[in-house]
Amino acid sequence: MYLPDSAAPDRAHGDVVVSDTADGLHAIGAAHVALAIWARPTLPIVASLDLDAVDDLSFVLPFADDGDPALLADAHLVAGGYPSAAAATIGVDIAALAGLHRRIADATAITVRLDVIEGDACRRFHADYVSLRMLCTYWGAGTQWCRTATPQTVHDLPTGTIGIFKGRLAMEAPTILHRSPPSHTGCDPRLLLVLDPA
Repeated sequence: MYLPDSAAPDRAHGDVVVSDTADGLHAIGAAHVALAIWARPTLPIVASLDLDAVDDLSFVLPFADDGDPALLADAHLVAGGYPSAAAATIGVDIAALAGLHRRIADATAITVRLDVIEGDACRRFHADYVSLRMLCTYWGAGTQWCRTATPQTVHDLPTGTIGIFKGRLAMEAPTILHRSPPSHTGCDPRLLLVLDPA
């Protein structure tokens, strides 16, 4: 189901691979890897957004002859209240990430969710019932993760960083769990991108 690792990752820690390039995300195809991370900065234009003025979005990018995925994402963002400049920039990023995720997951389409998260959403460590889930926090505190073997040691995905987590459909007993940061950490609000194979 997964493509082979196409590039040597920068740093490997057993079941977690961290890379400074997008190619490192392909390491999630290795049987023992439960989390692949691409360390990258966030998009500067996100800082200009009024998160109270935008809607939560959910749509599918089909990657067929139905149009340019970036333009499709842009249209959904504009319809959801995003200013045109931000919609164009974020739409290009979403389309690029969805295209990358489609290739890694060997999927024909990608389901996109872009949510403004306030309060305690998914505050317990868990693994999703999906094959591969790509997460990126565009704004606010990043997703937290831990190893099942050492749940007391909590790590953060920095804002802008991309993480692909193996879900229960790909790894029956996931070694990596994740959660939204608890609200008492002062992380509200957050703008979270979630990509799943459709």
